[in-house]
Order: sequence, then C-alpha cells, then structure tokens
Amino acid sequence: MEARTREYLEGRFGDYYRRARVSLPPASERREWGYIPWSAGGTTMVRHQSILDLGDVSDFLARTAPRHVYFSSARFDDPGAGTMEEKGWRSADLVFDLDADHLPGVDPETTPYADMLAACKEDLLKLLDFLEDDFEFRETQVVFSGGRGYHVHVRDESVRGLDSEARREIVDYVRAIDLDVEGLIGTESNRGTTRRVLRRRGGWGARVHDRLLTLAADLREMDEASALERLQELQGIGEGRAQTILGQIHGNFDAIREGNVEAGGPGTRILVDALAREAVEAETAPIDEPVTTDTKRLIRLPGSLHGGSSLRVKALDRDEIDGFEPLEDAVVDRFRGNDIDVRVTDPGPVEFDGDSFTLSEGDQSVEECLGVFLMARGRAEKIR
Repeated sequence: MEARTREYLEGRFGDYYRRARVSLPPASERREWGYIPWSAGGTTMVRHQSILDLGDVSDFLARTAPRHVYFSSARFDDPGAGTMEEKGWRSADLVFDLDADHLPGVDPETTPYADMLAACKEDLLKLLDFLEDDFEFRETQVVFSGGRGYHVHVRDESVRGLDSEARREIVDYVRAIDLDVEGLIGTESNRGTTRRVLRRRGGWGARVHDRLLTLAADLREMDEASALERLQELQGIGEGRAQTILGQIHGNFDAIREGNVEAGGPGTRILVDALAREAVEAETAPIDEPVTTDTKRLIRLPGSLHGGSSLRVKALDRDEIDGFEPLEDAVVDRFRGNDIDVRVTDPGPVEFDGDSFTLSEGDQSVEECLGVFLMARGRAEKIR
C-alpha cells in the first residue's frame, strides 16, 4: 500500500471515529488493549495497554485513527503490565472465531468474497445451535469481524474460569473430534427388559436421532425402489440390509421413533453409524481452535473499523443475523455520497453494497465507500 493511500485511509478512519460511539466490553478496565497504526507494513501491534493508558476510548480513537483495534478476552489485575505473568490473570470470556478462509470447501484464491461471507454465516448459525441448545449459554454476543467472518463472545460466569484444556474439550465437542458413536447409545428398561437406545435428550445423540426420524419418515413416503436406493447411499448398507431396515421402518416404526438400535437386527445400528457420520459432516462448526483455547486472546472491538476492508466490526442481535448482509449493512454511512479518484490495481468482479460489477484496471472515479473498501483490501491506490 502506497503512503498516499495509507494517509488517506487514516484520515477517513479518523473522520469516522470522531462521530462514532463504540461500546466498551464488560469490565473494560480489567482488559488489555491493543491497536495497529497505519504504519508501513501495517502489522506492528502496540499492546500491553490498559484503558487508563488510552484514556477516553472514543477520544483515543479519534486522535489516533488506528488501522485495527483490539481488547483482551481476559480480565487481569494489572492489564497494562508488560508481561503476562505480571498482569495477573483473573478470568476470560469464551471466544469463538469463524474465519471464511478456514471453511471446508472454500478456496480463498477462487471463492468470491461475498460467497465466503455467506458460507461463514451458515456455519455461524450451526455454532449458535450448539451454544444455545447443547450448552445453554445465555450471555453471548455475536460480532461480524469486519473481515472474513464472525466472533462469538460467551460471558456466562460458569465458563470464565476454564483453563485451556477445558476449552479444548468444548472445541472437540463442537467439531465432533473423535466422536464416540457408542457413547451416544445408552440402556433403558422397557417392560422388564433392558434395551439399547440412542440418547435423545440433547447432544449428538439427539442430533443423530433427529436424522433417523427424518429419514424414516421420508422412506415411508417413497416407493420401495426409491427407498431402497436411498438407504444404499449410506455407508455400510447393501441391498439385503436395506430391505431389512425398510421392513423394520414400515413394520415397527415405534421402535425407530424410540431410538431402539437393537430392533430389526444389526441393520438399525449400522444405519445409526451412517447417520452419525452424516451429522458430523453437516452439523459441525469449523471454529478456529487456537482462538477458543487461548485464555488471553486479543479480539476486535465492536464498533471499530477493520483496516483490511474498511467495514465496521458490528455487534448483532440474535434476530438480526439471518437478514444481515455484511457487504451492505457493515458499510460506513460516513463514506457514502461522494466520489473519489482511485487507481485500480487488481481488476475483476466485485460485489459490494448491494451491487455486482466488474472493475477495469486503471484510474477511475468511484463512490468513496467502494474506493475505501478497494484500497483497504489492496485492490486500489489513492490518486490526486
């Protein structure tokens, strides 16, 4: 990025911060703060700051107009101390990071930015299902990172004291690392006998059971040939076993509904194994493990601007997520309404602010919000 471009962006970020009001996290005085200025290279972080070092945060942001702004997930006795040992760790929020660059099936080199963000929001909804249904967390905040994904801050008191190992167990659960299907099966008494059934009251057992019921209901509506074909698509189920399972579904649906893995011989258990694999593939959330297991992580400040996109780091209410469009709703109004001249250095397709078009290389006039976006992403430079 050329010096003129950095200076221009720094100035416009400062204009934004002089009018913006950012919301501080809980216990902001106990957290470490850090920021990256608009210096050449753009990667040197100034950290080990307390909020007392910064002073009034809004005034600090307006004066310095940083490229990126962060605060720690952790609470410390002395957040401005120069080493972690001296800071005196007290507790930490449980933070989840979903980054479009790390999603399965997404190639950052070929997948359009808008498509990456759409895929990331789908995985965000999967993650929230785990946090709300499986763990029943209540004090959560969802934040669009301003870049390639989303952050979720969990601030329930029950999780703040967890060490890295305990947080890794949560990661393993959400990502179904080494999921033990046998552990999803328990025993229960029925009319004096004991039978093995799927655990249906939550967790991965309930997820697999839901898939079992959905599949069974679909098969009952199909003609026999289509139902057998569908069953044979599942790993470990051949034609003969498919016929046995289909007969069980039609003849003893109550056993299927109750999650009885012994009904109809070994076929039902094989079906459960296959559906567990499907559930893991479809329902896990590809969270970034190092972020969640780190008890001292620096994370972006909601309301700040992302220096790699110019988009706002935006906190979202739960009912806003479905309709949220990052490339429209996180565009700063302050940058709308005027045109500026830029030199496009990376031409090609762009989807931005509700529009799709193809940029040509060279000097051109564009709306400022688009120009700032392109410059921040390294696709254009400012010209006089």
